[in-house]
Amino acid sequence: MKGVSVIAALTLLTGVLAGGSRTRPWELVIQTGADNDCEFISFRASQLHKELSLVDRNVVREVTVVPAPHPSGVRSVVRALSYDVPTLVSQAQLHCPNDLSDLLFRRVTGSSKTLDSQSILSDKALSLPAISLNPGIIIPPLEVIGLVTSGPSDNRVDLAFFSDGYTLDERQKFLDDASRLANDISANQTFSSVKPLLNFWAVFSPSKDSGVGVGGRAKDTPFGLYRDGTELRGLYANNSEVALAACASLGDRCNYAILLGNDPFYGGLGGEYTTTTASLANGALVLRHELGHSIIDVGEEYDGGFAYFGVNAIHDVSNVTWSHWLTQHGAALVPRVECSAMSMQAYPWTLLDIDKPWLYTFTSSGLYSRHLVKFSLSGIACADDLVVHLDGVDLKWVPRKDIGVDRWHYDILLEEGLTEGEHMIEFILKNKETQGQAQLCSVEILEYGTHTEFNATEGNYGLYPTYNLDNETSYRPTNDDCLMRSVTKPNFCNVCLEGLWLSLMKRVDLIETIRSTCTTVPLSNRHLRTIEVDVAKLAQFREEPIERKESYAITWSSNGRVLDRFANRTQIKVPDEPGIYHVDVVYSIEEVRLDPGAYLTASRTYEINGVCA
Repeated sequence: MKGVSVIAALTLLTGVLAGGSRTRPWELVIQTGADNDCEFISFRASQLHKELSLVDRNVVREVTVVPAPHPSGVRSVVRALSYDVPTLVSQAQLHCPNDLSDLLFRRVTGSSKTLDSQSILSDKALSLPAISLNPGIIIPPLEVIGLVTSGPSDNRVDLAFFSDGYTLDERQKFLDDASRLANDISANQTFSSVKPLLNFWAVFSPSKDSGVGVGGRAKDTPFGLYRDGTELRGLYANNSEVALAACASLGDRCNYAILLGNDPFYGGLGGEYTTTTASLANGALVLRHELGHSIIDVGEEYDGGFAYFGVNAIHDVSNVTWSHWLTQHGAALVPRVECSAMSMQAYPWTLLDIDKPWLYTFTSSGLYSRHLVKFSLSGIACADDLVVHLDGVDLKWVPRKDIGVDRWHYDILLEEGLTEGEHMIEFILKNKETQGQAQLCSVEILEYGTHTEFNATEGNYGLYPTYNLDNETSYRPTNDDCLMRSVTKPNFCNVCLEGLWLSLMKRVDLIETIRSTCTTVPLSNRHLRTIEVDVAKLAQFREEPIERKESYAITWSSNGRVLDRFANRTQIKVPDEPGIYHVDVVYSIEEVRLDPGAYLTASRTYEINGVCA
């Protein structure tokens, strides 16, 4: 969702400017409406995308969803990028039954004609803002404050926290909450290694009401965040169009919008934008997980969902896309599938009743050696308030310390197999004072083979079965190492982390700038020309060191000949005479083993046309 003014974009589109500026492609963003017709969101010049070609004039299309509590309300956002406007529009038209070119032209020029290169480059179009929004959408006042800044927004991936449910008097609370979340996910874990590629912003708009809505009713807030019921689950935006427009209006400072609700409890969703809350226990956990969906473009790893796709999921064991990460790499043509089964799985989202325990009967084959009971609860702060029984045996559940009434996830591993036949799990509420708030959110029972048949070791990469809501199987890379499976985990597995690097590096140029200066040789009238390249602050230039090994390889050449004496230097001194110099930069890190698109590379050519004065 990045952009500059149309005038600036068209200037850059004429070619690479002196000093090595990047050429920017066009980006068209549209939204499908309730009748499937397309609505215009924005059209502007975007940042680098390494899948695009200036020569081929290809188009990159990305489709995301705008979250809604009911399927009928879900809308899609289509983002299309290309260096060629007519091709861009024709490809985006594939998603729209209505005339997109006419819609776009009317939005940009205020008239109704057929869109072509001449009309989009007209003087009238040049004088208009970069974004022409749908009528009736009023963007609230946006106060933008930098939280974490690693570099220029036109060569970074920018995440913007938008306030919702924070009154004018709660402005500082929003800044504190946003800053805490940004630091939680970027310092020491999750996004720490890619932090030099990211910028974080806080965007404050005062709300008339404090907090988020419940029961499907939004409060008077800019984006109208609300819960569909009372359960600590999804957090929806009643004013989605305003959220999309607000992010688009920030241009380069908003790749990914995060709508931050002023609420102390679990909640959030991913999609075209991410929603989360200020929950001390869960805010950062939900944010990490949902951003994983948005940035890496992956589905779930936990059981009971419906979307399993991306770098962390396969459906055919003969084609393991993470084979370069397998612990037993090369040991077999087809790695083994770890031995497990899902005996039961449910999302009750039910308030517990002291007079009527919640129970579920399921069947086990009796073929497994161990079993795991997984469940999540909210509204229960004390162990004495709830008893969890499996076949009448108390599992001795203990709540997380200081969780209060917020939601939390619990795992109880039992090193014994279930017998063949029927079994029953029960959740028995004991404290009547908690009735009306104590809620069972989810429950699942997994069975595992022996330690030889199922490797649960942390750091082991193989084929681990994941079961969807219909108990159909896909496969993930690790047992329980990834926050995409367990929201309580602070880190991605290596497969997702590699996917994160590649997703970010598609939009970031390792070479920031290249320039030259003149230097006088002491005790003479001669000059030398100094050529210097600035690279992204990774490897030896990183401001906050990380444990993973990383390095830059920098190669200079001239007239097709490698200049070995300048190996791995960012600054070289050459004779003061016309010449053409080329620099290649390759970044390596242990977190990326396979880079088929060469996203972790950059090249630039610099031409010296004259001599120093």
